[in-house]
Amino acid sequence: MTLKTVASDEAPPIHITSADYDLVAELAIRLEAHNPKLSALILNEIDRAHIHETSDILPDIVAIGSEVTFADGINGAERTVTLVLPGQADIEKGRISVLTSVGAGLLGMRVGSTIEWPCPDGRPRTLTILRVTPSET
Repeated sequence: MTLKTVASDEAPPIHITSADYDLVAELAIRLEAHNPKLSALILNEIDRAHIHETSDILPDIVAIGSEVTFADGINGAERTVTLVLPGQADIEKGRISVLTSVGAGLLGMRVGSTIEWPCPDGRPRTLTILRVTPSET
């Protein structure tokens, strides 16, 4: 059951759970004092998302805790990471925070979809989702 839908014609649809929406919104609001641009970017992105109950989210959608393989349009490299909350991030172990530019761009994306997302320096970056393994929890 979809709880809320706010669509955008320019970007691919994203889907997130109501629990992830609440967590990410709270984190982005707290981030505003330190990084207002990234905070606004994240809040705008989740506000256009299709919000679902956890039990209704499809397994090919990137959620917090998912392992995701994506292609980076800047250099063509494939990268596999796990999307986590900020306190769990460890780049050496392949765990990236949902509050990073790439992490925020991956959240809610579906296998096969591509999004143009800004790098921290503002340059556009294309992320294409290749595989998603849902969290076991």
